[in-house]
Amino acid sequence: MSFVVIIPARLASTRLPNKPLADLGGKPMVVRVAEQALLSGASRVIVATDHEDIRAACAAHGVEACMTRGDHPSGTDRIAEVAQVLRLPMDAVVVNLQGDEPLIEPGLLAACAAQIRPGVPMATCAHRLHDVADAFNPNVVKVVLDKAGRALYFSRATIPWHRDGFARSREALPPDYAPLRHIGLYAYSNAFLQAYPALEASPLEQIEALEQLRVLWHGHAIAVHVTDAAPAAGVDTPEDLARVQAHYRSA
Repeated sequence: MSFVVIIPARLASTRLPNKPLADLGGKPMVVRVAEQALLSGASRVIVATDHEDIRAACAAHGVEACMTRGDHPSGTDRIAEVAQVLRLPMDAVVVNLQGDEPLIEPGLLAACAAQIRPGVPMATCAHRLHDVADAFNPNVVKVVLDKAGRALYFSRATIPWHRDGFARSREALPPDYAPLRHIGLYAYSNAFLQAYPALEASPLEQIEALEQLRVLWHGHAIAVHVTDAAPAAGVDTPEDLARVQAHYRSA
C-alpha cells in the first residue's frame, strides 16, 4: 500500500525545551525520526512544523518540511493542514508519526497504514501487556477490540476487567489474560483526516483525556494492528533523551 508519513513537530515543550532539535548522534531528533520513516516504504515523508528553526534543520539534512499555522490544538490538525496544502488525493493514506519517536520500528508504520480500507478510515497499533503494574497504570492506555480487530474502546482503566482473576489476586496478571496497550501511532484516509478537525469533541475524550475516543463517539471505525513486541519508548523527559543519546553513541 502506498502511504505518506507526516511528522508534526513543535519547538515548544514543557518538559524538554527544543526537543525536536536535540542532538542524536550528530543529527537533530526530528531528522532521525524522518530517517526511520523513510525506511518504512513510505512514498513521501514530510515534517509539519510551525517553527523556522525546525524547517531549516530539516532542509540541512535533505528532509522535506512544510510550515504550518502556529495555533493548531493538536498534531492531527497540523498534519491535516499539510495534507491540504500539498493537495494529497482524498484516497491517500496518511500516517501520523510523532516527532519524538526516533527509535520507531519502520515496519510498524507500514503495518498501521495497511489497515486503512473502505469503511475503516483510521488505524492505530497496540501490543500485549505482561506486567501487572502496567495493567493498573492510568498512564498506560488500554484498548479492547472486536472480532474484526477494530477498537471497541480506549481507556486509562484496566480493560477488559478480569472479574474472576482479579477477585483472586491483583498481584499478577491471570494466566489467560493479556490486555492490549495502545501505541500512539495513527493512520488515516486523507478524506477522514480533512473531516476530523470539524468533529465535535466528545464527553468520553474529555473524561479520559484521550482524543481518539472522539472518533468512536461519532461512529467511525478504528482498526488496530497488534504487534508482538512493545516499541521503543519515545522521548518525553531529559532521562528519555539521555537513554536515546546513549543508544546512538553505541550504534
